[in-house]
Amino acid sequence: MAPSPKPAETACDSAVPAGCGPSTLAVHAGEARQKMGDSITDPIVCAATYTFPNTQALVDYVEQELPREEYGRYGNPGERVVERKLAALDGGTDAVLYATGMAAMVGLLMAKLNAGDEVVFFDECYHRSREFCVKHLSRFGVVTHQVKACDYAAMEAAINPRTRLLVSESPTNPHLSVVDLEQFVAIGRRHNVETLIDATLATPYNIQPIAYGVDYVLHSATKYLAGHNDLLAGVIVGSQEALDPVRKLRGIMGSINAPHNFYLLQRGLKTFELRMQRHNQNGQAVAEFLAGHPRIEHVYYPGLPGHPQHEIARRTMRGYGGLITFLVKDADWRRTADVIDAVRLPRIGPSLGGVESLIEQPSVMSYHTLAPEERAQFGIADNMIRLSCGIEDTADLIADLRQALDRR
Repeated sequence: MAPSPKPAETACDSAVPAGCGPSTLAVHAGEARQKMGDSITDPIVCAATYTFPNTQALVDYVEQELPREEYGRYGNPGERVVERKLAALDGGTDAVLYATGMAAMVGLLMAKLNAGDEVVFFDECYHRSREFCVKHLSRFGVVTHQVKACDYAAMEAAINPRTRLLVSESPTNPHLSVVDLEQFVAIGRRHNVETLIDATLATPYNIQPIAYGVDYVLHSATKYLAGHNDLLAGVIVGSQEALDPVRKLRGIMGSINAPHNFYLLQRGLKTFELRMQRHNQNGQAVAEFLAGHPRIEHVYYPGLPGHPQHEIARRTMRGYGGLITFLVKDADWRRTADVIDAVRLPRIGPSLGGVESLIEQPSVMSYHTLAPEERAQFGIADNMIRLSCGIEDTADLIADLRQALDRR
């Protein structure tokens, strides 16, 4: 695994010694040592507007760009704390929070792209990311090229003088392909094209794209970062210089989050490293169980030796996460649904990364509006199940899956 980069340096997290590990950063980074009211937790600031004691204070704020708030659409004290913490965890110098992961994706693309620009995507990705680029960015004259995931020659061949951004998830959703970040970044640098990795499934605990030279890292903070299935949030992490126009456009578009969500996200991050250890443990053990079960046709999980990018994952990742995708042998969509309906611990629902395990059938949950041939084009089979392992006891998850699969 690549060495973790040093945490972002800010005035507020200067009390955190250099080189601290992910759990220490998750607890302390970005926070003032002594907080308002001498509280150990940062207060929730429910303010839409912030006042100035006199006109000269306002002039000083505008001319000197003083670090304070003016209006809720442009920032919140609790938001700043969480942004600094997330930047430190990912090894960036800045982070911009959004209302959702999709708002973060849209915010970055709208800030970076103009009419006539082009984007190259690896084709295994969250279907709404693909939809926004193909269906909506195209209305503004932006062209999206999709190439096979992890086909670096195809990605490089798709680049032309109008290309502005290379985009991939790693691991991808739901097939869990793992990108060789060194090759990905090298392609971008050869052609002077910026790079974006959606690392939602990996989290900063398992992979550090910025350490490899990736320009922007995106997370749906709704998932592992918050960790409790109780809020929506998204974040873009990168350099302060590159994210300055992104932050300014967010202030215009208004895709901000709420003060209570900042508090919940900060609280969830306190146990981030501990939760990820269990997610990784459960994911690996459940994937190995499924790979050996006679009713399973195939398991997609980068921690398995048979995974096509296992060596890349082993070299670049600390762990492989709690998400597993698998195919039920000789099953149509109904028999596959029977397996899902038979489990007792995972709840049926979208999303991933929370303390509760979730299970779904992608062809029914996320891709039901597409024709069968379109689902096949994106590798979404009727016998596919996506399981997000929570932090339940490993043996209990495996026993539950065993009883569900052993039913006939």
